[in-house]
Amino acid sequence: MATFGTLSDRLTETFRNLRTKGKLTPADVDGTVREIRRALLDADVALSVVKDFTAKVRERALGDEVNKALNPAQQVVQIVNEELVQILGGEQRRLQFAKTAPTVIMLAGLQGSGKTTFAGKLAKQLEGEGHTPLLVAADLQRPNAVNQLQVVAEQAGATVYAPEPGNGVGDPVKVSRDGVDYARRQQHDVVIIDTAGRLGVDAELMKQASDIRKAVDPDEVLFVIDATIGQDAVNVAKAFQEGVDFTGVVLSKLDGDARGGAALSVASLTGRPIIFASTGERLEDLEPFHPDRMASRILDLGDILTLIEQAQQAFDEDEAMKMAEKLATEQFTLEDFLDQLQQMKKMGSMKKMLGMLPGMGQMKQQLDDFDEREIDRTEAIIRSMTPGERRNPKVLNGSRRLRIARGSGMTVTDVNQLVARFDQAAKMMKTVARGGTPNIPGMGAVPGMGRPGASSKRGKKGKSSAGSRSGNPAKRAAENAGVAQTSTPTGSGFGLGGGAKAPTEADLAEIQKLFGKS
Repeated sequence: MATFGTLSDRLTETFRNLRTKGKLTPADVDGTVREIRRALLDADVALSVVKDFTAKVRERALGDEVNKALNPAQQVVQIVNEELVQILGGEQRRLQFAKTAPTVIMLAGLQGSGKTTFAGKLAKQLEGEGHTPLLVAADLQRPNAVNQLQVVAEQAGATVYAPEPGNGVGDPVKVSRDGVDYARRQQHDVVIIDTAGRLGVDAELMKQASDIRKAVDPDEVLFVIDATIGQDAVNVAKAFQEGVDFTGVVLSKLDGDARGGAALSVASLTGRPIIFASTGERLEDLEPFHPDRMASRILDLGDILTLIEQAQQAFDEDEAMKMAEKLATEQFTLEDFLDQLQQMKKMGSMKKMLGMLPGMGQMKQQLDDFDEREIDRTEAIIRSMTPGERRNPKVLNGSRRLRIARGSGMTVTDVNQLVARFDQAAKMMKTVARGGTPNIPGMGAVPGMGRPGASSKRGKKGKSSAGSRSGNPAKRAAENAGVAQTSTPTGSGFGLGGGAKAPTEADLAEIQKLFGKS
């Protein structure tokens, strides 16, 4: 996630220096706290929040829980993580639904903060949970705001109530009140009211929003704030809290700012929880806000739970079981791989998913260099094959590969790389699905995972025969270097370039777990 990129980099670097010390002195703690303070201020976190946060971290870091710890550096990271969770709200807060339908949700915020888009995202999410939301077009000031809501509602598959054309025409209070009545008659269980915003906080905006709140008595008032506005987020949030008051916060455009200090300031200073985080332009890019998971992302500890939830939504359980059976019976084909690619694309950006893995902050350059279109290119190559070629890639001779390359707009080399990588990966996945240990090209022997019954003497013999036996030291070193270089494959996992990284033992364990092997 781009939002906390700068803050995450600064904090990670600070803790990396801390881990080199076996025991922490008060000077080490003060230096660490000083770096944390600078990182937070650079990220546009409010000064009062920074002072309170660093004071708590310093007090706990100098306490017995760190002094008596086996690994003081890890203990300090844990303290920072816990304090981050607290200023982000402590615990997750879900939407509160009314006991008697409809539940009325009112949206408030400045113009351009993303209220209308969020209305569509929320409607789509509620539709997926079995609700029947109604979008009410109460923004009658901004040009074409009503039309925009209608377009967003159509994309989300939701109903919209828009009796007035907008563009300065109509009474937003009356539209809001009538919208709730309409929802009650048509048996919509959720009403989402999109109110007007202004370019800045003014009395007219606050009065109109306050009048709408009094007229419809909403169950939730969600304050939508742009995460990229920096220090001004605090002033805007306080103004809306005094003028309208709100029950929860929605952070929008979390994918577009590297500092993200607004998220660390609003919840702490207003005392209102952050309920949703908008992480992209698609209607599917809306996440429930989990303070603990967000804190883990900031500290580059990963967010595996969110990644698993997104995978569960994108992947069909029955299809996954069928795929596991195909792998175990050696029936996995390029057609199956194409289906897997399409399901992965449903999960959204690959960069965003990879960024949720622990430690990926240290591979920021590799993530930035990752080309999302490589999946599309791989898909284009497979789609250029006939059904028979997808089921049995062994029939791909030179002329067929040339035809596929021309049909997909790629080169024969790209086709060759894809087929070779598919063969390697399919063999590895079949072995893992059966509970075995795969032979991974470019990966050395894993301790304790050798073939049962293999003698150590034979292993040593094989090792010595692989190297050069030349009596010339320079020639022997050159030949050995050449063997090492040619033994490492090139190209990405299923892709069309870049260096492949062999999976770790933990990766293999995860794959094995997915296929139901203990």
